[in-house]
Amino acid sequence: MNRKAYTIFISFIVALGGFLFGFDAGIISGVMSFAGPEFNLDPGGVSWGWIVSAPSWIAMFAMLFSGKLSDTFGRKTILILVAFLYAISALLSALAISYEMLYIARMIGGLAFGAALVLAPMYIAEISTPENRGKLVSIQQLNIVFGFFAAFLSNYYFNKYNTPEYTFLTDETVWRWMLGVELIPALLYFILLFFVPKSPRWLYLKGKYEEAKTVLIQIHGKERSAIEIKAIEHNINTDKNKTPSTIKDLLKPSLRFIIVLGLIIGILQQVTGINAVYFYATSIFKQTGIGTDAAFSSGVLLAVNSVIFTFVAIYLIDRMGRRPLLLIGTAGIAISLLLCAYGFNQATYKLTQEQINTFTFLNSEKLLPFADKVYDNDIDFKNDVKTALGNKVYGKNDGAILEAATIINANLILIGILGFIACFAFSLGPVMWVLLSELYPLKYRGLAIGFIAFINSLFSSLVQLIFPWELATLGNALSFFIFGAIALIGFFIFLKILPETKGKSLEALEYELAKTGN
Repeated sequence: MNRKAYTIFISFIVALGGFLFGFDAGIISGVMSFAGPEFNLDPGGVSWGWIVSAPSWIAMFAMLFSGKLSDTFGRKTILILVAFLYAISALLSALAISYEMLYIARMIGGLAFGAALVLAPMYIAEISTPENRGKLVSIQQLNIVFGFFAAFLSNYYFNKYNTPEYTFLTDETVWRWMLGVELIPALLYFILLFFVPKSPRWLYLKGKYEEAKTVLIQIHGKERSAIEIKAIEHNINTDKNKTPSTIKDLLKPSLRFIIVLGLIIGILQQVTGINAVYFYATSIFKQTGIGTDAAFSSGVLLAVNSVIFTFVAIYLIDRMGRRPLLLIGTAGIAISLLLCAYGFNQATYKLTQEQINTFTFLNSEKLLPFADKVYDNDIDFKNDVKTALGNKVYGKNDGAILEAATIINANLILIGILGFIACFAFSLGPVMWVLLSELYPLKYRGLAIGFIAFINSLFSSLVQLIFPWELATLGNALSFFIFGAIALIGFFIFLKILPETKGKSLEALEYELAKTGN
């Protein structure tokens, strides 16, 4: 294996934590169609949102401390622990016998993906060269979307074979299989991590210079490693008399701009609604009235779209640069989300007596008082139906009910969702992690990335938690309008302040952006 292929191989292994994050996020959108009704959860209630958002809440703390822990124990050591936690989470989730057990099991998974999302780009940036750093760090985002694709495909087939002919799958067991299959990639991740080297820059940070040089030569060869060694040693000599970093150091005037920039990117990535769309993809597609089966298959299409445009990002990020991708992508996100808002705003809802008579689920006759009533918004319609049927019956049959009642341009919504995912996949998705891995000095990198990721995960958790309530209270149209308006504001902020970092060494960026010697 040549050195270029070896570096890519290492990067893919380390970024498998991103695959598991994407798999978990994609799986839960299908799981809740079955687990929610089994535990009698209200689709528009906070309890439903707590199950979905549980990993992100605990991930905040994993992100905050994992960078600093990796500075002490090593990137590789913490990543091995991460893989073990992923496996435990998958197993316990599949065996959950209560709402509380499922919630706790998913929190364990949150510890894992919180740490993985911080450490993988950090590690990859530290084994890369300026020429390939962007595309290699973007492998994490590629693995995330591969995880989404695998999850949506897995959900699609589990749902497809959840029929009376296949007795091993029922509404009570299918979601357990959906969650349990995550154990396979988690164990693979755990095993493969033993075959990656320690981060050479971390080894330098710990004073293990000869071991660091050996790793650099192994990865880059003697000629290129000599350049990297010179830059790293110069940086270390500059910093050798400085005290250990603490969270207070992030308030230094010399770091202020890059901390604020990181916070803006980290927050915007989440408040444009990406995890609302990914984590609730099946539910969102059901809102268009295409039915449960089509909602599951549309999730696969969404994931394929993510994969394609993440490859676009990997191809362009070291050619076009970080700034153009973020500007174009954020503008596209705003347009796509506002298109979804317009499409949902034009929808109407009506159940005829003939349609109600075709329903075979329990108490369907309770819908007859609402026959031929036309609703101009989804909120009133869903509230009336849920009141008549109860949460459990509605949760199991919302796809069929909305398919019958919804009059909407579903293609317009699909175009908007796919446009949003495409633009996110080549901009805010991968570019955020690339920039975070580049902006911060080696001494503060673990601390700074952990802090930004903590805030990123906090906003991710809030979006996931309140999205069911948002759909139930504000409706589809206003929910997507809010996301689109935020993206539009973000575009103008980026236009004003975003720097370009492509083609520069980590040490050069440290001098240019942070000037930590001041």
